[in-house]
Amino acid sequence: MNTFSGIIEGFQVAFSFEGILFVAIGVLIGTAIGIMPGLGPITAIAVMIPITYGMEPVFALVMMAGVYYGAIFGSSTSSILLNTPGAASTVATTFDGYPMAQKGQAGKALAIAAVASFVGGTVAALFLMLFAPLLAQLAVTFGPPEYFALMLLGIIAITSFSEGSSIRAYISAILGFMIVTIGIDSQTGTKRFTFGEVNLLEGIDFLVIALGLFALAEVTQLIKNRSDNSLQNMSNIGSIKLTKKDIKEMAGPMSRHSILGFVIGVLPGAGATIASFMSYVAEKGLSKRPKEFGRGSIKGLTAPETSTNAASTGSFVPLLSLGIPGSGTTAVLLGAFLVLGVQPGPLLMSENPSVFWGIIASMYLGNIILIILNLPLIPYIAKLLKIPRPLLISLILTFCVVGVYSVSFSTFDLYLLLFFGVIGVIMKGLKFPAAPFILAFILGGLMEQNFRMELTISDGDVSIFFHNPVVLSFLGITILALLVPVVRKKWTKKHYIDESETM
Repeated sequence: MNTFSGIIEGFQVAFSFEGILFVAIGVLIGTAIGIMPGLGPITAIAVMIPITYGMEPVFALVMMAGVYYGAIFGSSTSSILLNTPGAASTVATTFDGYPMAQKGQAGKALAIAAVASFVGGTVAALFLMLFAPLLAQLAVTFGPPEYFALMLLGIIAITSFSEGSSIRAYISAILGFMIVTIGIDSQTGTKRFTFGEVNLLEGIDFLVIALGLFALAEVTQLIKNRSDNSLQNMSNIGSIKLTKKDIKEMAGPMSRHSILGFVIGVLPGAGATIASFMSYVAEKGLSKRPKEFGRGSIKGLTAPETSTNAASTGSFVPLLSLGIPGSGTTAVLLGAFLVLGVQPGPLLMSENPSVFWGIIASMYLGNIILIILNLPLIPYIAKLLKIPRPLLISLILTFCVVGVYSVSFSTFDLYLLLFFGVIGVIMKGLKFPAAPFILAFILGGLMEQNFRMELTISDGDVSIFFHNPVVLSFLGITILALLVPVVRKKWTKKHYIDESETM
């Protein structure tokens, strides 16, 4: 069967009565779960697997794909309204989404997130349809050195572009690296920094750290500033209408990061988290007004939201074409494929085209359903901000506790949640950025794994990293990123002197 015939069959599946029904069910469930802090697409898909027993495989998989990108689409809501990211991929959304909500622009922030997500997902679905086989071949050429260099670039870039002192940002990243080493070494089986505590053998879950550093720290701020009128300002969500100026400002980031996010999503192991951080850093670097980032910038919100949804769609390329999960969520989806008797990989397109093309075609329909659902519901969703302060604090704490406990059913993780909440408060007080910490924690384990794999292959020869043009390109950009704080400091100093002389 040729590509055109496969696409036609895919749209027949997606736009059949059953296809529309199960896509709608999937995105509704995904959006509802994505809104709740602590529950993400992995949990949603894992819960859905038993429900799909006995279903037609193509419709079951279409529904679970809808759950995936629906959860990604909806997870920005809690990040914008409560500064509480429930998934790693929405951490970057808090940087400018939450400040917009604090300024009484929650409605606009949610509308920007909805439109950017729709554009990113739709453009990526088009690329997925056109370039899936070719991009899968490109992704498989990336080995351990390329992944290590790419991840190092991501961490250095987000650290260098962080607000405030770059020294504090690098210390924050180092702390993230230190925390990720806790647990059993996956290669040698050696216990590392567990201090005899059995509960630390498996390491520390991302959710514990994210909710501690962001949500609990924010709760502390709400309690500390309980006498101010910020809630009254935040409760006024403002208009959800986007002006021509807003759309014009969003157009550039949406076009750029639809492509960047999709390409990063194609790389197995990269995923939406790396895409969102890299897009945020890239957009900040391109901006003529970088100081606006972190204070409610439209571009700062548009870039990661577009990239996250594009990367989520892009992660289906290695899954469908190679049978290799492109992210943690698609790893769970791979299990769902196997449970339903479908083997993803190079033969899927020819042996089961209705599944391959049906999933891709359903993404167009899913994105349309998501934008239709989310935009009209924004005024109702944003009413979360009108909740009285004591109740809001209680809800955030409940979400945090339930979200963390539901992952491992361990009371020890609740103590860790409190510990990282204290760390988050201290970091806020000392003006240490949390983003480098989180990104170093997320990527640290993968960086170590890829670095050690390459050293094993090369028999300990580090020079192998400098014989690859792709790696050298990434390392060159990394060095430039390292120089950014120095250049920025000198430019700021010179600019300040010039202004003083003209006064």
